[in-house]
Amino acid sequence: MRYLSDDDLRSLSPAETATLDTPVPTQMISNGEFTPLPQTPDQKRVELEVARLAEELAPQHGMNRRQFLASSAGMSAAFVALNTVFGPVFNASRAEAATPGMAEDRARKLAGQFIFDCQTHFVRDDYGQVGITGLAQFAKQFWNPALENEKSLDRMKFANYVKEIYVDSDTKVAMLSGSPVDDEFNLFLTNDQIAQARKSVNTVARSRRMLAHSIIQPMKDGWLDEVDRCIEVIKPDSWKGYTIGDPIFLTKKGSNWRLDDEQRVYPFYERCVKSGINTVCIHKGLLPADYEKSWPDVWKYATVDDLGKAAKDWPKLNFVIYHGALRPFQESPDGVMAEFDKTGRIQWATDLAEIPAKFGVKNVYGEVGTAFATCCVTNPRFAAAFIGTLVRGLGPERVLWGTDSVWYGSPQWQIEAMRRLEIPEDMRKKHNFAALGSTDGRVKTAIFSGNASKLYNLNVKAALGAITNDKIAAIRAEYVAAGGERSNARYGYVARRSA
Repeated sequence: MRYLSDDDLRSLSPAETATLDTPVPTQMISNGEFTPLPQTPDQKRVELEVARLAEELAPQHGMNRRQFLASSAGMSAAFVALNTVFGPVFNASRAEAATPGMAEDRARKLAGQFIFDCQTHFVRDDYGQVGITGLAQFAKQFWNPALENEKSLDRMKFANYVKEIYVDSDTKVAMLSGSPVDDEFNLFLTNDQIAQARKSVNTVARSRRMLAHSIIQPMKDGWLDEVDRCIEVIKPDSWKGYTIGDPIFLTKKGSNWRLDDEQRVYPFYERCVKSGINTVCIHKGLLPADYEKSWPDVWKYATVDDLGKAAKDWPKLNFVIYHGALRPFQESPDGVMAEFDKTGRIQWATDLAEIPAKFGVKNVYGEVGTAFATCCVTNPRFAAAFIGTLVRGLGPERVLWGTDSVWYGSPQWQIEAMRRLEIPEDMRKKHNFAALGSTDGRVKTAIFSGNASKLYNLNVKAALGAITNDKIAAIRAEYVAAGGERSNARYGYVARRSA
């Protein structure tokens, strides 16, 4: 059984061909770990407004529609459209979108900003399972024969990953991640392949552009032997685990586990402390919409009720909770926003944010990959509430940037969303949120890079000095000079649109 069943997939379409080339998605996109909701009327309004702005403003820039939407001005126009529909959440102006050179000048000034993406993915060259990507034989059967096998899966592989992450976005350093599986056939990357990718990228770049996870599987026989091998041979930058077990196929092998399992997991923590590889990244949240029915005995492992004790018992470890533990959307974005307005709580994410105060710990972090992206394109006010909740509870020094790309194509639109995001004043007053501040201010700088750099002992000034002059920087400069453009492509799932 996959995360998403065959019935689920029949109601979905591949984002690469079923979405328009807008700079920001106008429909919820899923990497397969959760069920994407259908396009809302508000999202349709955003889509129409982006198209209208492109038609109106492209000639002022001497561009056609496609060129405009791939440009910095087009990116600005997308956030103007979002503000038009949802209210002023993003710092964007019509003047920036309409005035030739204005958006490009802003983009050039921000291009050197240090962006550390704590969650990125690609699949190995011989990967052939539809699983989480959903693009192979299943695509041929249910969607489009042209999407079969390698042509579509190439989008998920190394070469396109490098282009989307390092060339088509302002990302400077990326953590390459993976996921556990109960069947090795479904494995995206082995621990050795993740480490080899790190070596390849950093050797070619001549700088520290990529960091690497090693994946842990506590319910697998001999898993601590693999941990010992990774410590000795791979030397990962941190660890990655899924307390729900296999995130691709829900099997009957019982591979789910708890962070506070003293007998099975605490010996691993001892190794972490002794080795100095003391950051443990854990997938939480993000399940199918019907998780209580489809995962009746497993879904509770995606909550954070096992985190507080573990964090308190192991103060020398850093626990990084991926996706901010955000519970999957089960209803319309407006309904979720209404719930927050009424209660001031976000299911599971607020639980995460409250752990430091409840348990008296300072070693719990929230990473925002996929969760922030999903909130931005469904209800930007909810995105502001989500970030505000994490910053208020965990502290601005313990929120980490991540995008879960390359599933969503270039992460540049997510970077721009965070750069431009501000929590509305009424929300700040009602919920005691602090303003996020400017793009290069204290809070956003901490989220984008400062916090992760401290976790991974990366000197920002030295790293930027090396990165500015490395091979990848030269490749990007050559690409831009040759007229390279973002494709605005996405590679996951979207809900099938009605005829």
